[in-house]
Amino acid sequence: MQTLTSRERIRRILNREPVDRIGLFEHFWGDTFKRWRGEGHIREDEDVNHHFGFDMVNSWCFNLVADLDWKNETIEETDDTILVKDGNGAFLRRHKKHDATPEHVDFTVKDRAGWEAHIKPRLTFDPRRINYQAYRDARKYAADNNLFFSWSGINVFELMHPVCGHEYMLLGMALDPDWVKEMTDTYARLTVALMEDLFAKEGRPDGIWFYEDMGFKERPFMSPDMYREIVQPAHKLTFDYAHSLGLRTIVHSCGYVEPLVPGLVEAGMDCLQVMEVKAGMDPRRIKQQFGDRLALCGGMDVRHLTRNDLPGIRQELEAKIPVVMKGSGYILHSDHSIPDQVNYETYRHFVDLGLRLGTYR
Repeated sequence: MQTLTSRERIRRILNREPVDRIGLFEHFWGDTFKRWRGEGHIREDEDVNHHFGFDMVNSWCFNLVADLDWKNETIEETDDTILVKDGNGAFLRRHKKHDATPEHVDFTVKDRAGWEAHIKPRLTFDPRRINYQAYRDARKYAADNNLFFSWSGINVFELMHPVCGHEYMLLGMALDPDWVKEMTDTYARLTVALMEDLFAKEGRPDGIWFYEDMGFKERPFMSPDMYREIVQPAHKLTFDYAHSLGLRTIVHSCGYVEPLVPGLVEAGMDCLQVMEVKAGMDPRRIKQQFGDRLALCGGMDVRHLTRNDLPGIRQELEAKIPVVMKGSGYILHSDHSIPDQVNYETYRHFVDLGLRLGTYR
């Protein structure tokens, strides 16, 4: 097969059609690029997508915080951390010196009453929620470089927990499921309304990429039945909207989410991304069970890269790539993101070997 453009390649991969090679994309910690640039591997003005030859570019351009006019209130600050109250009424402690998931300290919203009083009335369409310029610039960059362009953003599960935290959200799913369903429906309808406005004004993307972390180690946050009852209707609403425009949906979900995959497929997910190995996921198993319905992205154990273990990386890639690339439908990516412990040469080896193994002959 002749060499495809990146845009053609990813479109065909998401449709599980023949391609010249597997796709390539990656997520990184911000500190990783700081280190590699400081070491002289990547110039300050150099485009990372071009440097590594990634096939995709994303635009994260929606703001769904409840109170758009709220200015983060500093509650406590040390040399290393800062505790703030944000526009969702959440109290989050963040590290000041490096990228990290914030600590959930407390939440104004802990039940239906808090949601109805503080959040739901504010979740209305407002053009200030959309960064039109960022989307416009990313879409043009992708077009100029023949890259596959995705609108990206978080879906309903990832929109709820910044408001009430995982604990209160999951208690609500068990004790007041109608409240949580109301939250998922509210966020899904607002997301679609914002997409309709953005795409009408700035043009459609090539695909839709949702972030939706629904698992932890060896367990999802909810049972498959709970997923189908409470979350799936909102997912279906957003996935159906994407499909109405002829766009494929990629869903990123960290943790062990395998029990939820059948429900996600029913809702309309077209590609599962990340497949975190240390949580219990295995892309070969997902390929065997769902390869006729799903494209896959990720599933390569980042711990080999973090240890800068070149033999381990080779073993990982040689064991998995021939399986997941069979019949098309695979994009090379780690099983999470690349931290700053990874040497530049290690990641370069991962990419070069992965694409060599992932070229169809």
